[in-house]
Parts: sequence; C-alpha cells; structure tokens
Amino acid sequence: MTDTAKDFLARCFAPGETIALLLRTESPARTQQRVVTLEQALAPRYLGWLAYENGNGANVYVAANPLRSGSRRRTKECIASVRHLYLDLDEDGDTRLAALRASKAVPVPSVVLSTSAGKYQVLWRVEDFDLSTQEIMLKRLAIAFGGDPACTDCNRVLRIPGFFNWKYSPAHCVAVEYPSDATYSSADFRLPEVDQPVALQLHTRARRSTSRKGSHSEQDWAWACHELAHGKEATKLTHELASRRSDKANPLYYAQRTIDVASARQWFLEGAPIDDVITVLEERRRFELPAALCCARAREIAATAQRMIARKEFA
Repeated sequence: MTDTAKDFLARCFAPGETIALLLRTESPARTQQRVVTLEQALAPRYLGWLAYENGNGANVYVAANPLRSGSRRRTKECIASVRHLYLDLDEDGDTRLAALRASKAVPVPSVVLSTSAGKYQVLWRVEDFDLSTQEIMLKRLAIAFGGDPACTDCNRVLRIPGFFNWKYSPAHCVAVEYPSDATYSSADFRLPEVDQPVALQLHTRARRSTSRKGSHSEQDWAWACHELAHGKEATKLTHELASRRSDKANPLYYAQRTIDVASARQWFLEGAPIDDVITVLEERRRFELPAALCCARAREIAATAQRMIARKEFA
C-alpha cells in the first residue's frame, strides 16, 4: 500500500517541493489538511500514519500542483507552478477512457488512476502552463471527453493510489498505471477552443443534475425498457430520446447509452451470450462511432448491463 503511494508522490513532485495532503472521513464528517514537504510525506512514519488513517475510513488525497514554500493553505494564490492537467471520468468511464486513448487530440496520459469501478482520474505532466491556461485547458478536456465539468479548478485534489476509496462498499483500492514518462506543453493538446458562456453552461448543468437526483433519467430508463420490450426500433428510440433531453450536455450520447444499456439488459434476460450482445452493440453503432471506441464501448456496456442484473438478483 505505502510503496504504491510513495512511488506515485515521488513521480508527481520534485525533491524539496511543498505539497498539500487532504484526509476526509465521511462518517463522522471530518477533514484534515497537512501542508508538508515531499520528503516529509515520503518518510516511512508519515506514510504509516496515512495508511493508519485510511484503514480507519479516511479518504486520502493530494493537491495536483505543488505549493509555494511556507504555504499553510491550498488556495489558488498558494500554488507555486502548474504540474498536471487532469480529467475526472466519473460517468461511463471505460468508454470515455478508451476514446481518450484512441484520440490524436491529446498525448498519452502520464498517469491513469482507477478510483473505483469504471471511474478514472487521468493526469498529464506538463510544463510552461500558467494558472489561466491550465484552467482553460481543463475545461476543453472535460468537454472533449465527457469529464466532470466541476473538476476544472487549479487547486484540485487527486486520490493517492495504494489507499482505499471509502466512498463505496466494499471499499475500492485505488490502482495506478503510468502509460508515459513524458512531460508535455500546451502545443501537445490540440483541442477546440471553448468560450466562457459554454464553460458556465457546463457548470450550471452539473449543479442542476446534482439537485435533480436523476429522477428524469430514471423516467427515461423505464420508458426505454418498456419500448424495447414491445419491439420498438432502437434507432428511432435513440433519436426520440435525444430530442426529448435537450437539457443534457450531449443529448445524442446520453440517448445512445441509455438505449444500448437497456437493450443489452433485455438481451441478457432473454438468455443471449455476452459475445453476441457485444457484437450486436458494435454493429448498431459502427457508422456513428470510431472503430476503436465502438469495440471498447460495446464491451463496457455489456458489462454494465450484467452488473445491473446481478445487483437486481442479489438485492
């Protein structure tokens, strides 16, 4: 556990840098922040304390960027330099990560954290970014790959691999991979420009979706299952649902996923083998999506539908 965390911190920060660690317990609600040097954080005794707190239910995070020497808080004014770009993939993570890996608009990620099943934090080590440029690029990444639009602030914290994510039961051990050792500049990210109104609209939608608790989505799901069970054509249902949900950031993407997951669930309930389900899902969207994304997406949707059925059976 601590070896994985130590390696991650040593890769992400340079000797002598000041970093911010955050420990958050959900029940009872408690937050601890520690601003320490990298060397202090890597000391066996300190890592042992983090492991002890994590073992007792505390989620462990580190700020993505180093702080100015002598800082006591994790504010924008305290950030010494921009070290990482990052992207939170909290919804449909496997499909969106596959699309990112296949894209030529961004370089190979420096770090991919698996924070829980189907959820990821993707990092790129960068240089020569100022805070303004970083936040603009974070918004572009979120829009291009369906990331969380609320996670685009420069003092964002990241989960530390090797520790448990206690947000779920059972707890998920955060895993890590390092696809690249390169350091990137802004020229390596070829993403379309985003104006401020679009960015504000994304934040508004994020807040709105949180307050609704997904009630509209539940209605859409029930409608999709009913229509498919009565033999309605998936393509027509997709376009109908997309036209009804113009409030979504990407109505077509939302409709495609809803209809395809509902279809896969129905096929499994009818006894179809998983290979057949994957093949049909790929064939359905092969003219709408890139080939690499289409294959990964079909497998992820089939796995999602299987988990839904399993949860229903053992609930």
